[in-house]
Amino acid sequence: MINPKPPSGFLALLAAQFLSALADNALLFVTIGFLKLEHAPAWHIPFLQIMFVIPFILFAPFVGPYADNHAKGRVLMLGNGIKLIGAILLLAGKISPLADYGIVGLGAAIYAPAKYGILTELVSYEGLIGANAWLESSTIVAILLGVIIGGHLADWSIQGGLVTVGLIYSLAATVNLAIPSISPVHAGKKLNVTHFITNCYQSARTLTAIAPARASLVGTSIFWGTGSAMRFLLIAWVPFAFGIQNNHTAANLNGVIAIGIIFGAILAGRIIRLDNILKILPFGLAIGPLLILMIPIHTLSIATSVLIMLGFCGGTWVVPLNAILQQAGYNSIGSGYAVAVQSLFENLSMLIMVGLYALAVKLDIPITTITVVFGLFIFLGIYHVGNMLRACQKNELSELDNSQKG
Repeated sequence: MINPKPPSGFLALLAAQFLSALADNALLFVTIGFLKLEHAPAWHIPFLQIMFVIPFILFAPFVGPYADNHAKGRVLMLGNGIKLIGAILLLAGKISPLADYGIVGLGAAIYAPAKYGILTELVSYEGLIGANAWLESSTIVAILLGVIIGGHLADWSIQGGLVTVGLIYSLAATVNLAIPSISPVHAGKKLNVTHFITNCYQSARTLTAIAPARASLVGTSIFWGTGSAMRFLLIAWVPFAFGIQNNHTAANLNGVIAIGIIFGAILAGRIIRLDNILKILPFGLAIGPLLILMIPIHTLSIATSVLIMLGFCGGTWVVPLNAILQQAGYNSIGSGYAVAVQSLFENLSMLIMVGLYALAVKLDIPITTITVVFGLFIFLGIYHVGNMLRACQKNELSELDNSQKG
């Protein structure tokens, strides 16, 4: 619980974040439908994610300080406004879908640090954990609904879908007006580009020198990098396995994975602690084989069951790794900086993994071969992370656990 009566500014943030995440994920599938309608090369579809991620990487050292230097409610409005411009330009036919999704990625990169940073300004210290839980939960629900709605919009009407997404972004920006314009703590501080790049590098270097944090960074980067590629792999796999050419079936199956992740995260929160972290290893190791198991499946009900299990294992694997990183960051460079470093690593992993998938599609490598390679990579990568966790279990992990209890 946050408070018996949550601050109105926080409720506005919650609504704006829900709408923004809903539109982001709906736009992805509407844009995929647009590419299919235009008979674009198949590799253009995964390349959308690359264009979305690039701004996160390029502007990683700057967006956090920018958010701290301005009223965060207005930064959120700016992010949503940029996303809205992207949707309008695509609707007007003034820009290619790939460039458009890069613009949306820029808006999301600006938006991301402000939505977390503003929490400390809107709620009390005692309500901060509850506020984070509400924000994350609403985002997961928005992603689920956005993916499903986007698939159905793409099958209904591309233009209608773009108009709908634009209206949602407009509504999100309007709701941002209800967030109080709180003066930033670091107002007037100059944005020194060299300082921010150096600081980002030093933070990454410090964090990767801590063995448990290094294992966490590798583990979460493997998960989210391959997970992003799997999202597009699933889009290509649906017509291969079922002969279905619509957009909403793949969108629904992507939503099914997210449902599994939610239940896995709940289980991890109940049974996993830093002192028994190796309990997550069997769940992580199962992800690769479950992906490969999808190859011979040609029944939607069976595929749905396997994908729920895949998501469940993924959620159980990744949530405790996040806790390791946050605790290691709290003890060293600060949790906020640790999350920023994690975001940079994960986005670089997404760029590489989705790029490799796009290259494989461009080279006409069979979908079954791509699936096997990705499944084996996930299995071997998580096995390596398990060895990293075993190596640091008796010293560094126990120190993290003691600091957590203290």
